[in-house]
Amino acid sequence: MAVFCRALQKRSFAVKNLPAVTQLPWILSLRCKFTKSRIPPEVFEERSKEHEKYGGNPEQPHMLHLVTRVKSTVRRPYWEKKIVQDLGLGKARQPCVHKNIPSVNHKLKVIKHLVKIQPLKLPHGLPAEEDMANTLLTSNGS
Repeated sequence: MAVFCRALQKRSFAVKNLPAVTQLPWILSLRCKFTKSRIPPEVFEERSKEHEKYGGNPEQPHMLHLVTRVKSTVRRPYWEKKIVQDLGLGKARQPCVHKNIPSVNHKLKVIKHLVKIQPLKLPHGLPAEEDMANTLLTSNGS
């Protein structure tokens, strides 16, 4: 495309005979055709419907993630393997609980294709400090 535009900008015989006013719109329309974004506008719309679909509330986000590795790290880049090990997801299908904080969310975003992330919702809310010794967390998050 750049070579084509440079060729048009050179003063060849055909371009010299065209008036300057007709050259500019033609070049601009050509550039717009090849540089226009191909991303559909639905991608940029607000996804408030998804909050209702998954039972989430954007004003009150969940505090904990239940993360389970569902794909292997074989033939994956070294940084993805390191993140999987850092998050304690060495064994497949072994759930692990993590806080919903930006540093953990950034790591989960890198390996989102290898893991399944669910919000941890307990029927009676999160346990207090004194109840932690008597609390048991099963693999389905209850």
